[in-house]
Amino acid sequence: MVKNRTVKNNVTKSPTAKNKPGSGQVRIIAGQWRSRRLPIQDLEGLRPTTDRVRETLFNWLANDLVNARVLDCFGGSGALALEALSRYASFAKIIELQRGAAMQLKENLQTLKCDKAEVLNADTLVVLQRGCEQGFDVVFIDPPFRKGLAEKTIQLLDTQAWLNDGALIYVEIESELTQLAIPSCWHALKEKNAGQVSYRLYQYQADNTAEPIEDESHALAD
Repeated sequence: MVKNRTVKNNVTKSPTAKNKPGSGQVRIIAGQWRSRRLPIQDLEGLRPTTDRVRETLFNWLANDLVNARVLDCFGGSGALALEALSRYASFAKIIELQRGAAMQLKENLQTLKCDKAEVLNADTLVVLQRGCEQGFDVVFIDPPFRKGLAEKTIQLLDTQAWLNDGALIYVEIESELTQLAIPSCWHALKEKNAGQVSYRLYQYQADNTAEPIEDESHALAD
């Protein structure tokens, strides 16, 4: 559940939502919509990535977002997909199971006058099983914790042709989940921990020759 938090943690109580207990806001950090605050709903399993983690992630992705096709497997508050679009990703497909969260995402995209995104109110695993016609360059896997969704999502992405060669895949999981089955063609580039969260960056290389991202301050291992 999303809790009211300080601005540092990316969620604040919305002053315009006095009649909606538990509602809040998500803040876009940088890009064309820098510092914009957008409403989110307080729904079960909705866990926006904190500012601290997002800043690190988007430092990792800084040179790879412009004109990238982005897939957000568990849209939630939209914090990751919206940040990517703000930083000039060319398109984002956002999958979100909860209807309320999906509707809020659509409203927020309309508020931003953004027509470069598609929101699917659907089960992520069902959508991924269908495969896709055009692959993605950046993928976010940030599922509700403790439901076993991360590994199932990884397996489907790897077998159903969702990834362009060289695609970067971000995985955010509970820190106690130390064993995670990763395909041999996914190369670990970065890994850090923040409290109860472990977050990692991988690169898919069909020819098994991934090049590490040059960022010594965020090297693999934490």
